Amino acid sequence: MTIERPSVLQPEMPPTRWGDPAHATGLPDGVRDLVGLVFPIQDTPARAEVTVPAPRLTDDRVAGLRAIVGDDNVVLDDDLRRRRTRGKSTPDLLRQRTGDLGDTPDVVVRPADHDEVVAVLGYAQEQRIAVVPFGGGTAVTGGLVADPAGLTGVLSLDLGRMRGLLALDPVSSTATLEPGLRGPEAEALLAAHGLMLGHFPQSFEYATIGGFAATRSSGQSSAGYGRFDSMVVALRVATPVGEVRLGASPANASGPDLRELFLGSEGAFGVITEVTVRVRPLPEVKEYEGWRWPTFDAGADAMRALAQSDLLPTVIRLSDENETAINLADPASVGGTGGAGAASSGGCLMIVGYEGTPAAVAAKKAAVTEALTALGGTAQGPGPGEAWAHGRFNAPYLRDSLLDNGVLVETLETVTFWSNRDNLYTRVRAALQETLGEGAMVLCHISHVYATGCSLYFTVAAPGGADPLATWLPAKAAACEAIVAAGASITHHHAVGTDHKPYLTAEIGEVGVEVLRAVKRAVDPAGILNPGVLIP
Repeated sequence: MTIERPSVLQPEMPPTRWGDPAHATGLPDGVRDLVGLVFPIQDTPARAEVTVPAPRLTDDRVAGLRAIVGDDNVVLDDDLRRRRTRGKSTPDLLRQRTGDLGDTPDVVVRPADHDEVVAVLGYAQEQRIAVVPFGGGTAVTGGLVADPAGLTGVLSLDLGRMRGLLALDPVSSTATLEPGLRGPEAEALLAAHGLMLGHFPQSFEYATIGGFAATRSSGQSSAGYGRFDSMVVALRVATPVGEVRLGASPANASGPDLRELFLGSEGAFGVITEVTVRVRPLPEVKEYEGWRWPTFDAGADAMRALAQSDLLPTVIRLSDENETAINLADPASVGGTGGAGAASSGGCLMIVGYEGTPAAVAAKKAAVTEALTALGGTAQGPGPGEAWAHGRFNAPYLRDSLLDNGVLVETLETVTFWSNRDNLYTRVRAALQETLGEGAMVLCHISHVYATGCSLYFTVAAPGGADPLATWLPAKAAACEAIVAAGASITHHHAVGTDHKPYLTAEIGEVGVEVLRAVKRAVDPAGILNPGVLIP
């Protein structure tokens, strides 16, 4: 088939904020009133103009890159280099806002295809230039911060020109996508064929196919459609020592599945240039609703019962009492009714969604409704579910508005087995509360569920003070230490990056770390691929 590309390219995000500036709003009155009861609301001072560090690469090295991808696709422009500096975590934005641009790449290189990526990596290895793959820039754990020690500079490998639907196999229900396609672009290309991928993380509007694969992303519809890594059937990867093609069949017994070396490798083992994924028909029906539970424990037990009975709907998520009380499931209405009355009755809000054919949705909804009612849930109707679906990608905009008003807001996530859920929840909440102080808000929801366990997603809000970074970093460290002490995973879907790297050895062991180091030596002997990320 002819390569299909998006007809319209989305605008880039500004360096100090999330998303489309046209969608940014001030702090809503309800949020201002709610937060003002706990924190001092203040406008942050105007930001001074900052100077981007001069590129360190010599002219001859830049000329070598231009010979590979063309003059127009080797960019030294200060504005673009700043936009390629770090990701979109709260610490990333705070550093940008205070003028800390110490991690700015020296050059942005934009290859057109797999062959140009291979050539750039070969040249970077020869010239000892660090290479950081860049998709949508939505990383939140330091995955775009390379350690340039011992190297001649840092190259941001912008995959934005590689935005195509390369192949479609409707008989096998697979599609091959380029890594630079953003979530909405990929879904639009597939929708033209009556198909979809169905991967909708909160970063969906800006994150890319390559980023989803490199971080083992998990979307909000994972209960029905699975994690992104479960959707991937084949990969093409460029490394400094040659290309790797994986996925010749839907399943095999040909030794360990080497796809897993690159899914989640965060650019440290290679650059993913093609991703073949399972696709499915577009759903004819989408229905979302709310359920109220008397306690977080009761709602969690109900989720476990559904998961272990193979009754999971497409979407299911449960807010704890604090998150329900401020209505965070609907960021546009924070401080409102708490999800169709759930807060006023002191309960917890669960969002449940169904997608598919009318018959399949009706059957699944009837079975889930019967099960949840028997387990003690109270149906709240479609209102809370529709509100969540309408505002499901808006939370980062609210985060930015709170930062503008002196309120520190950040998130973290983890995952564990059901039997350890309450222990993990209690430890992490206590660590955050003790570090940030009793005035801080610590909220949580169960974001992804499995037959054997679930993911906990925490949101915190606290007074930023004179130095918000100094407020947050000890709290994040305390939470990570609590996660390790509880025997849980340091990350479920945000990835390791540099932020979680100090805790990875405790999770996978010294032998596991040596395995990662051995792979790194084999595929990246000069150590140019995203150095300092992932591997302790």
